[in-house]
Amino acid sequence: MTAPLLTVRDLTISFGQTEVVHGVGFEIKPGEALALVGESGSGKSVTAASILRLLPPQAHVAGFISFEGTDLAASTEPSLRGIRGNRVGMIFQEPMSSLNPVHTVGRQVGEVLAVHQGLRPNAARVRVVELLRSVGIPDPERRLEDYPHQLSGGQRQRVMIAMALANDPALLIADEPTTALDVTVEAQILALLKAEQQRRNMAMLFITHDLGIVRRLADRVAVMTDGRIVETGPVADVFSRPQHEYTRHLLAAAPRGTAAIPAADAPVVAETRDLKVWYPIKRGLFRRTVGHIRAVDGVDLTVREGETVGIVGESGSGKSSLGYALLRLLPSTGSIVILGNRIHDRSARALRPLRRQMQVVFQDPYGSLSPRMSVAEIVGEGLGVHRRELSRAERDRRVAAALTEVGLDPAAGNRYPHEFSGGQRQRIAIARALVLEPRLVVLDEPTSALDVSIQAQIVDLLREIQQRRNLSYVFISHDLRVVRALANRVLVMRSGMVVEQGPTEAIFSDPRDPYTRELMTAAFGLAPIETLSPAPEPD
Repeated sequence: MTAPLLTVRDLTISFGQTEVVHGVGFEIKPGEALALVGESGSGKSVTAASILRLLPPQAHVAGFISFEGTDLAASTEPSLRGIRGNRVGMIFQEPMSSLNPVHTVGRQVGEVLAVHQGLRPNAARVRVVELLRSVGIPDPERRLEDYPHQLSGGQRQRVMIAMALANDPALLIADEPTTALDVTVEAQILALLKAEQQRRNMAMLFITHDLGIVRRLADRVAVMTDGRIVETGPVADVFSRPQHEYTRHLLAAAPRGTAAIPAADAPVVAETRDLKVWYPIKRGLFRRTVGHIRAVDGVDLTVREGETVGIVGESGSGKSSLGYALLRLLPSTGSIVILGNRIHDRSARALRPLRRQMQVVFQDPYGSLSPRMSVAEIVGEGLGVHRRELSRAERDRRVAAALTEVGLDPAAGNRYPHEFSGGQRQRIAIARALVLEPRLVVLDEPTSALDVSIQAQIVDLLREIQQRRNLSYVFISHDLRVVRALANRVLVMRSGMVVEQGPTEAIFSDPRDPYTRELMTAAFGLAPIETLSPAPEPD
């Protein structure tokens, strides 16, 4: 029998007096893919980080962790540096937080090669281009000089994957590596990871909340809840004959239902005509504009009261830029009308009275929450700006109600964002947007960081709030199952343009555009993921 590459036994992790992981154990053999599955806060990401001793100093870790016969718990820091990024690669969940914002993509990937392989700059540049191309970055030579903020969320995650694979690791730890990706790119990345695993005989520890990914990628699965592994075994056995109640709960959880139909004569809340967002491409010593990335290229959008318009498309298709331009968070050209007010030519001061009526939930819950503010301060900040007439007691009451609405204990208001899981931080962001009782909310991937059962709860919550308040949503997502459950109408975007739009069920049941059909194929498994073609980058 093949000896395990990685062995974890009796792993216990505590922060102060709070024990968050209780006696966890598992093994991974060379070439094997193990999926660690569980809800947000179950302890799966902390478990993965403990393998390479990446937890903060206040964490107390006990137990046995062996990699290639080396006791990692007893290894010195120099010894660990030879393993991290070399024998063991790691893909983190939030690429914007993991990538250095002041260094170019080429420099960051090249640094991994320089540290572990000693490659000189010219040789490293050639290898970086190869790596970026292998993970699906279009025109990688041009992207070398880009900074992380110039890439879409999916492109940043692909850069992280390139860094993790740069030194041909024996084990790849992937912590939600496709969370920020749309369905077609997710399918391409899963195919890439599977192919690389088989080609290199590489072991993989794959942490995810998406059971569909587990079916397509993993050999074995370990189901984790409340810091314990409650069930483990081959994927086919666990999924077809789940033994533990929690496993059955996960398999049954999925966003369900359909969107409420708004009144036929419902007033228009938001409208754009010929909206364009073009980003200049600057080159040379004098940074002359040599072209444009047409992120949004002449889009017409109408959102009525009580309606949810879903915007779907690949990473870089312009869907987030459209949502932010609608709220005047990005410079644009074209007409924008919100609640009957023309806002495309208003100053920031003139816009301020309308800000309360239009709110946004950003894609990255960690980057959008101030680490220096408590949760109560974050959620209540908007009330302090837009509802100054409220007393402190009334403001505290509204903050507590908002936290309760999104499934968080109001008593957690004194804690800080870093004390919450990724899914919990996204719920804080949703509470912050809803506490002002807006008329229009732009939701940019609001469920991307959530496990499936919480996704279903958030969809039900958003639908309930919408019906109670007659809210309008612009729902941006790569998860077509969530869009189908929540949206009345769908716009499909590619390369900055709308290629297809219409009622949700019409788009899902009878897509007309080839690209829309490709999205449906990737989302609902109608064809092998290897057949999917990469999308072109916007010109």
